Amino acid sequence: MTFKNLHNQNDPLLICNVWDVASAKIAEKLDFQAIGTSSAAIATLLGYKDGENMSFSELSYLVKRIIANTKLPLTVDLESGYSRESSEIAAHIKKLADLGVVGINIEDSIVNKERTLLNAQKFAKTISTIKRKLKNDKIDIFLNVRTDVFLLGHSNAVDETKKRMHFFEEAGADGIFIPCIEKENDIKKITESAKLPINIMCMPNLPDFEKLKKLGIKRISMGNFLFDYMINSFEQTLSEVVNSQSFNPIF
Repeated sequence: MTFKNLHNQNDPLLICNVWDVASAKIAEKLDFQAIGTSSAAIATLLGYKDGENMSFSELSYLVKRIIANTKLPLTVDLESGYSRESSEIAAHIKKLADLGVVGINIEDSIVNKERTLLNAQKFAKTISTIKRKLKNDKIDIFLNVRTDVFLLGHSNAVDETKKRMHFFEEAGADGIFIPCIEKENDIKKITESAKLPINIMCMPNLPDFEKLKKLGIKRISMGNFLFDYMINSFEQTLSEVVNSQSFNPIF
C-alpha cells in the first residue's frame, strides 16, 4: 500500500514520530505502518531550539541514517521549508525524495523571536509553486500542510483553520495537519468541511483513537511528546541512581 493510500484506510494512520535510528527501529519492531521525524525532538537532540535553527544538511544526515536502517515509509518534518523561497523549498524536498522520503510536513508559520502565522494566500501560492515544480521533476511526495492556528491560540481558531485549509486544498496539498486541536466539536467542524485527510497530534485532552476515527480523522501523529517523556524518564531514573548511590533503579 502506498503512503498516500495509508490515509484512506478505515482506521486512522498512526504515525510514530522518531528522532534517530534507535527510535525508528523500535517503531518497526512494533509494526507501525509509517514513521515521521519530529523537528522539535531532533533540534533538542542536536542542541538547538525548535524553529529551523539546525541546518537542512544536519536534518538530511539524520534522515539518511534513518532510511538506511528501516523499511518503514518515512515522512519528514520540514518545518517552514528551511527557506522562504519556493524554489529552494522545492529543491530541499527533491533532496529528501532522492533519499527515499515519501512525505513531508510544511507549516504556515515561522519562528523569529516568536512564532507567527504567514499570510494564508501567500503561503498557498508558495505551496502551489512547490507542487508544480515537483510535478515537473516527476516527484510524487505526500505534501502534508500544517496550519498553526490552534497552536498559536487564535481567537477564532475553527473558522481561521477552515479558511486556511481551503486555500491549501486548492493549492495542491495532499493532507492538512492541525496540531493542538483537542475538542471533539472543533474536530468535527473541521473534518466535515475538509476535502483532504486531516492529521492531528498528541495532546493531553485529545479523544482516544476510536473516537477520532468516528470524527473522521485520517492521521494521528505524536509530535515531540514521546521524546520529551523519554528525556524526563531518563532524568528521573538518573536522579534515583544518584540519590540511592547504586544502579538498582535501572535493574
